[in-house]
Amino acid sequence: MDKFSDMAMFVSIVKHQGLAAAGRDLSLSPATVTARLQALEERYGVKLLNRSTRHVSLTESGELYYKACIEILDNVSEVENLIQNGVREVKGSLKVVAPKDIGKQYILPILNEFSELYPDVVPYLYLNDQISNIAESGMDIVVRYGELADSSLISRRLAPSRRVLCASPEYLAKHGTPSTPQDLVNHSCLVMLRSNEELKTWHFQERDKKKSITVVPRRFSDDGEVIRRWAVEGAGIALKSVLDVQADITNLRLVTVLNRYMKNFNTSMSVSSADLNVVYISKKYQPKRIRLFLDFLFERFNDLVEESEKSRM
Repeated sequence: MDKFSDMAMFVSIVKHQGLAAAGRDLSLSPATVTARLQALEERYGVKLLNRSTRHVSLTESGELYYKACIEILDNVSEVENLIQNGVREVKGSLKVVAPKDIGKQYILPILNEFSELYPDVVPYLYLNDQISNIAESGMDIVVRYGELADSSLISRRLAPSRRVLCASPEYLAKHGTPSTPQDLVNHSCLVMLRSNEELKTWHFQERDKKKSITVVPRRFSDDGEVIRRWAVEGAGIALKSVLDVQADITNLRLVTVLNRYMKNFNTSMSVSSADLNVVYISKKYQPKRIRLFLDFLFERFNDLVEESEKSRM
């Protein structure tokens, strides 16, 4: 078998989390997939997968090989597309994942506009706050808040942002406005869940002084859009990205509090820790549809930032 077929098989095993499932995807018997995987590992002299009867996981060498396979196969697909359809035609899938609030308020209309310009590009929009392994997710573009630890990926700032504490005017009129972080223990707070972790310890900084407060949760959700809606409905105080709630603040549905403090879900208080970023796998030959959408996305967000700055003047 040629190396490209082996790469496609290996990617299918990882994607479908099993040799039998990959065999069904590629119309190969489980015995054939097993034999080819063993031959692949013998060829390179390394173990690529940890295998059990129900699960497979990448070894360190396997992760390197998987990332290389994805990039090479994508590049080959792009070259084939250019040869068959000409350099001017833009087509293929475009997989984008974003947090629900940002995804619905900003990414969705931008993606709709892009689709009108390039109707042969098929968009996939995933609304998910939980993407952790971008390389294995199959996504082309990940929109996310905060700094990036994985240096093998490209991360570019899409828009500056910051964390704000916010509540509805009705809630504050009924329960009072906190004047210090410590006052939050006497308030109903709306708390995010992230990978089943309750983000109920909120961190504050005023000048050089730092303080952490464990709030009293009124409600929990792993969906940032739900947290925002609860805040608008008067259920309590939420810690949100200002981009998520800007329209609510502008229209007086939400009011920010404790504005003299920097705030975050973790101890990082760097200026960029709450910025909105675009993350993607570094590729020497980025497919044209992805390059075009990245340029389009940054252009639209630049317009949004400029409009926001004008409205504050």
